Amino acid sequence: MEKFMYIKRAIENTILEVTNSFPAIVICGPRQVGKSTTIDHIFPETFSRITLDNLEDRSLAQQNPRLFLESVQWPVIIDEIQKAPELLDEIKIKIDEQRKKWLKNNEERKLMYILTGSNRFELQQGISESLAGRCGIIEMSSFSQIEKYGSETLPFTANINELIKRQNSTLLKYRTRNKIFEDIFTGGMPDICTKVSEREIYFKSYVNAYIEKDVRKLISATNETQFRNFISIVALRTAQELHYDEIANSVGIDVKTCKRWLSILETSGIIYLLQPYMANISNRIIKAPKLYFMDTGLCAFLCKWPNALMLENCAMSGAFFENYVVSEIIKNFLAFNKNPHDFLYYYRDIDKKEIDILFVNNDGIYPIEIKKGVAPKNSTKNFSVLKKYKQEIKTGLVIDCCDKIRPLNENSYSFPVYLLGI
Repeated sequence: MEKFMYIKRAIENTILEVTNSFPAIVICGPRQVGKSTTIDHIFPETFSRITLDNLEDRSLAQQNPRLFLESVQWPVIIDEIQKAPELLDEIKIKIDEQRKKWLKNNEERKLMYILTGSNRFELQQGISESLAGRCGIIEMSSFSQIEKYGSETLPFTANINELIKRQNSTLLKYRTRNKIFEDIFTGGMPDICTKVSEREIYFKSYVNAYIEKDVRKLISATNETQFRNFISIVALRTAQELHYDEIANSVGIDVKTCKRWLSILETSGIIYLLQPYMANISNRIIKAPKLYFMDTGLCAFLCKWPNALMLENCAMSGAFFENYVVSEIIKNFLAFNKNPHDFLYYYRDIDKKEIDILFVNNDGIYPIEIKKGVAPKNSTKNFSVLKKYKQEIKTGLVIDCCDKIRPLNENSYSFPVYLLGI
């Protein structure tokens, strides 16, 4: 049997940092993105493990959560915690009891519970009600390109001086657009990237498992076929503005159902909605979010593209390249436990002037365009629309398939997509 290959995750340090602040942590993320594998790697022997996929354990946890926790003892890793939300109230009681003992005996606080869940849609209410202030919540995604190529991940920045420093020190090798589209087609699911599973077979099983185990009870059982069709239709609209009525009409459902199903996809980490930048500027700004898949391989599978070459040359290639860039940046924020919604936006007004990404922080606004080829000189023509904002407009980026950072004009640089994450 081929030896298992562990790929270091950027989120490892974040997990360790959060464990220093709480008696419990909850690691959320879609199915099979590596939550359990990463936890096993960080805590190989110090924690016992139990999974609620096991029918007997799940039954006890649901029917008698107090007895269940007494039988497993802490420190313990409990996988698929969303399958027995009844445990959350009892975990709260255990933590509060233990806190009193630590305080009384002047003992150092310890990590008691590591909980993993693949369906935050079901988990979020229970966590906010039962474990508020008692647990740190970490969201995990599939592999980023930097993780796949074994380089150190650094927090995202659009500061050109810092990016040039990082470029000069990285050992990453240039990848052509063909290679980038191979990465887009493959995606970042660990079992595919480590060649444990064949891509087509894996994604077919993945979609079946996601629907049967994660969303079946959240939708009407009679709607499963419709929901499968719905996911594929959503995938065909990746990197586009989200119009609920148009998707609803295409699937044959009402807008209310469409919004609920999209909320399920978003909360379970399948899609991400990038919000438009408003900053109190007039109603001339388009208010619809843009939709992206967090794993481009899954998106390509749902769109039925048979190989990377056809994907690269199809009418959707620009959308997939944009999806790739946006999802890579989002994965970087999640790896460092930052909420991307606090920093990332897009711009589009009714005059159809658009900027793909606005990275907004205390320094100002960094405009970012995304081009699947090598950026032409006029790629930044829309950056000037940002002058109406009172924040400082910083040097912009055009993320493309060039081989190294190059100036485009006085106010912008081209930045190679293969270096995203350095």
